[in-house]
Amino acid sequence: MPAPGPVGHRHLDPRLLRAFVTVADELHFTRAAARLYVAQQALSRDVRRLERELGAELFVRSTRQVTLTSDGERLLPYARRVLAAQDELLDAFGQARPLLVDLNYRDAVTARRVLHRARELAPEHELMARYESGLTGAAAELLAGRLDASFGRYAGLDPALRGRLDHQLVRHEPMAVVLPDDHHLACLDAVPLAALAGETVYAGAGNPRTPEWTDLARRLFDGRGIEIAPPAPLAVGDEEFERIMAKMRHPILAVTDFPPMPRTVLRPLVDPVPLSPVSLVWRRGMTHPALDALRRAAAELSAGEGWLRVPEGGWVPDADA
Repeated sequence: MPAPGPVGHRHLDPRLLRAFVTVADELHFTRAAARLYVAQQALSRDVRRLERELGAELFVRSTRQVTLTSDGERLLPYARRVLAAQDELLDAFGQARPLLVDLNYRDAVTARRVLHRARELAPEHELMARYESGLTGAAAELLAGRLDASFGRYAGLDPALRGRLDHQLVRHEPMAVVLPDDHHLACLDAVPLAALAGETVYAGAGNPRTPEWTDLARRLFDGRGIEIAPPAPLAVGDEEFERIMAKMRHPILAVTDFPPMPRTVLRPLVDPVPLSPVSLVWRRGMTHPALDALRRAAAELSAGEGWLRVPEGGWVPDADA
């Protein structure tokens, strides 16, 4: 085990201590990960990182059991006191502050359902909706502390942003296309991707708040003869977006829960069924009891609704998978 760094430069992330205490309580990494609503691999990484920072092995791991080492037993009461002090501080200052949750746009079904369920799970806390229209745009607000959580395609963010954020995959949303109601494909119940060959499809190109969506479209359209429409004037609000899109008359890449627009039809995409990965995203190291409720709600809905299943023939970008 490597030696710890100089005392003057050492800092322990409370998240690592919480990971350690939860594993110590459960003596089982899978159950501990479920309690914390994280992937088991992520939990194992956090524990290994804590061991490196302390220069001590905390658990003996075997295929059958997990036990605390003598260093782990020595650390446990200290870790509990640190976390109790942190919880006490949050009780004094953090709980009164509302959790600001960006839903992207007003009719975002996945994000809205998670928010509503979190409010049911934690009625004593205030979770307030915001609408930032794009995860890249929201990420800057998250890092500045002006937002607490958002939803979107985490893998599409710049790596420098991802390094300062945490995420929890919530859903693989089936994708669709919005067509003018007189478009030659509007008569179909579902649109095969091959039928879009030769079309120019709007996917937010040039919008500085949504490059993760344009990147998803680029990966989906690559090799299929589908062009991404050039940048359009940046529209603020549903009414302006609908007006600009009606003027351009390009098909629009969307998801199957996209809200209706005048003089258009929404058709699911098939052959393959493309899926848009949606994560709950928050600032790394952030703690707030309402965020815990939001994560519980996301995990509950993901499991109960089968949101993370990839159907046979489904398509997810390699970068996200």
